[in-house]
Parts: sequence; C-alpha cells; structure tokens
Amino acid sequence: MLEFLPREVRDGLEAARKKALRRKSRLRVQVGEAVYPVLRFWEDGLALDAKLAPHLRGLVDVYDGANHIFQCLIIASSQDDGELVCSFKRSTAVLDRPALDYWRDANAPVAFIAKG
Repeated sequence: MLEFLPREVRDGLEAARKKALRRKSRLRVQVGEAVYPVLRFWEDGLALDAKLAPHLRGLVDVYDGANHIFQCLIIASSQDDGELVCSFKRSTAVLDRPALDYWRDANAPVAFIAKG
C-alpha cells in the first residue's frame, strides 16, 4: 500500500516511525565512548538506526537508562530497511554480585554459630 505514495511521503513516514521507536525505547548500545539508541531488541539480536550506527562487530554494552543490563558479543550485522540488524553470539546479563563458580544449595545454612 505504501508503494503508491510519493517517495517523500514514504521517507517522512519512515523517519516518524524510527523517531517514535527511539523515543519509546530507553535501551542504548555503548561501544567505547559512542552511544547508539536501540530500535528493537530480542533474545539473540537487536536493531539500530543504520544512518546513526556504523557496522558493529565485537563486544558491546547494553543499557536501559542508566542501568547496565547486558554485555553482548556481536558476530554479524546487516542492513535491512534502514535498520542495522545485529546478531549475538552471546548475551550475558550483568549482575550486582560476583559470579559463583560452584553450585549453591537452596537449603544451605546462611551462617555458622560458633561454640563459645
């Protein structure tokens, strides 16, 4: 249906759609000092505005506002309809505590009482 509209109108509609997605989403990707707003985010990838973001590859940090939520390894990115679509090899949630290197029993005691 949009193919019957003049090119200028289609470009304006696409720009308005991207602006609404950027405004609605608080997610952003940080690569070094550069920050790019996320248009869409799913389990194994994300989409950025192709005009704003360069071709990404490697380790990036994903923020929700000021909260650091994921560290992702981007293995591939391609352009599709003005979006830079990035695929993850891994996406690791950022925790506020150190990672455990052992299994913790749910019924384990919290502390030991010394004899005294």
